Amino acid sequence: MEFCYTCWPGGPVTPPPCLRCGSTRLYYATGLCERCHPNAIPPPDSCTNCLAWGATRHLGWLCKGCLSWTHKYTHTAACTLCGHQAVLDASRICRLCRKQTLLSRNTGHRAPTAHWQQGCRTGQQLFFADLFSSRHRGAAIIPPVPLRPEPTPPPAHRQLVLCDAVRTLRRRGTEGLARRADPHLAAWVEQFTREEAIRYSWSRDTTWRVRTGVNIVLGFLQTPGAALTADDVAVLRQVNLPHGHVTAILERAGLLTSDRVPAVITWAEQQITALPPAMAGQIRAWLTLMHEGSTSPPRRHPRSETTIRLHLHWAMPALTQWAATGKTSLREITPHDIRTALPPTGATRTQMGQGLRSIFRLLKAQRLVFTDPARQVSTGFPAPTIPMPLPVEHIRAALDSADPAQALLAALAAFHALTAQQIQHLRLTDIHDSHLDVDKRRVPLAEPVRQRLAAYLHHRRRHWPTTANPHLFLHFRTATTTAHVGHRWINLRLGPHLTTRALRNDRLLDEALATDGDAKRLGDLFHISTRTAQRFTHSLEHPDLRTPTPGHPSRPPAARRRL
Repeated sequence: MEFCYTCWPGGPVTPPPCLRCGSTRLYYATGLCERCHPNAIPPPDSCTNCLAWGATRHLGWLCKGCLSWTHKYTHTAACTLCGHQAVLDASRICRLCRKQTLLSRNTGHRAPTAHWQQGCRTGQQLFFADLFSSRHRGAAIIPPVPLRPEPTPPPAHRQLVLCDAVRTLRRRGTEGLARRADPHLAAWVEQFTREEAIRYSWSRDTTWRVRTGVNIVLGFLQTPGAALTADDVAVLRQVNLPHGHVTAILERAGLLTSDRVPAVITWAEQQITALPPAMAGQIRAWLTLMHEGSTSPPRRHPRSETTIRLHLHWAMPALTQWAATGKTSLREITPHDIRTALPPTGATRTQMGQGLRSIFRLLKAQRLVFTDPARQVSTGFPAPTIPMPLPVEHIRAALDSADPAQALLAALAAFHALTAQQIQHLRLTDIHDSHLDVDKRRVPLAEPVRQRLAAYLHHRRRHWPTTANPHLFLHFRTATTTAHVGHRWINLRLGPHLTTRALRNDRLLDEALATDGDAKRLGDLFHISTRTAQRFTHSLEHPDLRTPTPGHPSRPPAARRRL
């Protein structure tokens, strides 16, 4: 059709009635009116049963009260009071007249009078849809619903779940999911959310996002006393909600089950999957001792995840080779097998020997193997690397950076040779009177470091004025907690050409050059071992560091003086 009925040539033409409801107004298309066509978006209209304004199409053009009314009563006829064609109750009265009766009783009349019944036939007071609520009927009939539910702790019993479901938030909105939480349990957890928000000085936006995440996760609880898991909280990452804060709050409330498996354990299980069962079980015993330590003799402190990964990674080629040759247990390994598996020379030989010694030493101490075959094999020591100075332009660019954090990080590593771990754990209270307290020693801060420190403290106060984090360096995630920054953040801030290790080596080498290889002074100044100091003093004999310069015929000027 090229023309509508209004623009019809020779028109306007009266449109035909709706094929579905018979309406002669609001014609839309294909024989249907605007209220019946599926592609139309009609505005609110009057309820077809009680004439209350505000009904929409998604409820069939009925208000919520009439929707329940039509489910309860099904007889449609003319009302005995007003004559309106509607769904009637058992007394043959429509819902509009029933509401008029309740209104008359609230004004003092116990029953409809003859004058009022005559008025129902001439005119009635209409209403807006969905304004009738049970709390307007009086507390004697139905008690009012409290606006704020009373906090109720979780029950002590627990209902088991028949099957676990995989949860996702990619196809749902966060507001509807947050309303699924039990209101009493949500009020109980809200106490911990407010305490955390006050403790860490969260902003209103952060507090709202944490509260939303908590309520979404609480909505996952389908049985009384059920516990949440780390996987339930992890789905909040899909909608960019702070799952770390939510985890801390649920742990304080006692609603989270600690079923999280460390990443190093998962990685190690993937590595030893192809090994024989007996050999894999022995590696698991070694892994448990390395990760958790031992309080019974022989006692042992837990090792870091980095150490565990390196030792297992270095030993895996030998373990895989032995499994391929038919070895099923580490008890069958002899010194000859270790010599055969070791590379002939190089750093790989030393690293593999270190990993195998770690495994066999612990298994022998726990009596899981009879002997330690790695003890009888010499693998040598790795060749020490020769530290070389960094390009001055890279250091100068970092020190003069417009980013206060990058400038201060570079200054602390370039002037005072701080390690990444020391920088991570620096606190505001460690800096006072132009001195820095680090590792039980007091270091006077250089003037360039003090200038960059003042600029960074101003930047810190401007961006996070109410943070409760006591550490010196912050970013947008740690500002709402008391955790320190990570190694990765520090190296990313320094830029692609610098690392804290490279800056520290450059500073130690510079001091060794300035003191003509005085190892004692190097150790006293930077609190390093004699062996580490000698590594830098012995590097002075390298040909690249012996280039003649004016005033110093045997070495170049100090890198710090060139800055």
